[in-house]
Amino acid sequence: MTAYAIAHLTDVTMNDEVIEYLHRIDSTLEPFGGQFLVHGARVFALEETWAGDIVVISFPGLQAARDWYDSPAYRSILPLRTRNSSGSVILVDGVTRPHAAPDILIES
Repeated sequence: MTAYAIAHLTDVTMNDEVIEYLHRIDSTLEPFGGQFLVHGARVFALEETWAGDIVVISFPGLQAARDWYDSPAYRSILPLRTRNSSGSVILVDGVTRPHAAPDILIES
């Protein structure tokens, strides 16, 4: 099942460290099948307000996402982002396909 790394980043300071992080992150994703789906795109808030940027990266499964986040390659660049931004990062399983909203009633 596809899994996702989702980051909601605020207060990003664009500087040399963040630029280095951006240049290096793609190579950390490749061995784990990670691919950007959303990366800092404009957000249109329909309910409430939204501040910051969103990043969504897909992985073949939750274990691949965990392995990427814990990998030495990613851990070596992580401080470049965390020193220059605030925010939340989560890993989450996707849904099995096909999926309908009531399916969560069966799964829980």
